[in-house]
Amino acid sequence: MSCLNTSTRSHPASHVWISIPFCTMYIIAILGNFTILFTVKMERSLHEPLYYFLCMLAVTDLVVHTSTLPKMLSIFWFNSREIDFSACLTQMYFIHCFLVMESGIFLAMAFDRYVAICHPLRHCAILTNPVVAKISLAVVLRGSIVILPFPFLARQWPYCRTNIIPQPYCFMALVKLACADTTVMSAYSLAVSFLAGGLDFILIVLSYILILRAVFSLPSKDARHKSLSTCGSHICVMLVFYTPALFSFLSHRFGHVAPHIHILIANMYVLFPPMMNPIIYGVRTPRIRKRTQIQLPVF
Repeated sequence: MSCLNTSTRSHPASHVWISIPFCTMYIIAILGNFTILFTVKMERSLHEPLYYFLCMLAVTDLVVHTSTLPKMLSIFWFNSREIDFSACLTQMYFIHCFLVMESGIFLAMAFDRYVAICHPLRHCAILTNPVVAKISLAVVLRGSIVILPFPFLARQWPYCRTNIIPQPYCFMALVKLACADTTVMSAYSLAVSFLAGGLDFILIVLSYILILRAVFSLPSKDARHKSLSTCGSHICVMLVFYTPALFSFLSHRFGHVAPHIHILIANMYVLFPPMMNPIIYGVRTPRIRKRTQIQLPVF
């Protein structure tokens, strides 16, 4: 199979209007994530483990959006619905790889919050720069390695059913086009989902159970509120990431959902978090908000 076609069911005249929200999401994601990176780089007081992980999250979000949005916009603007098979496999790898990395980053951020709240006096001693570098390297290597079999397995299959992908980017829908036994791929993707995303989510929940137990044992109401507010942004971005991921996984594996609903959920899973993450952290984190707000002149 040399190339694939992406399916767009709407009338070509409406493509420009449909592209507007996608283009807006892309612009917001680029500006927001680059603002986070620039702010953390320029402000030395933000050179802490949490903000290092936040920079990793911003880079991951930029890669996920750049792997999907330009091709989607070319479909809407130029009716460029074809994609080379090798490019499709590359896109599939990058999307899955960086989504797994993003889940690992959330786990690292949860660990940082656990140490900061449950062991505040040892936070600097535990999360030193070398430790943060090792955690970051582990997150990157895990995402890169566990997804590596996906494109190799997909390349070996014969494709004799159709060459139309029912969504605007290459994802696991490519597997359904193969006219071969895909049991190995299905089993492996299920294992990756549980051992990466599922295990990360369980460990994050356990860390927040310990955090809440430590917070509610504090004698001061102000101290409890301050401790909880430092976790608010992290909880929000996790909900934005894991909620559509869970619905997409369940609908793909076990549910009988209408195709357009499944495509909508898949798009939300890939496109919505990279746009929302910098907004949530910019609004809810005072140290970032204070340094990114625009000072308007007074007349």
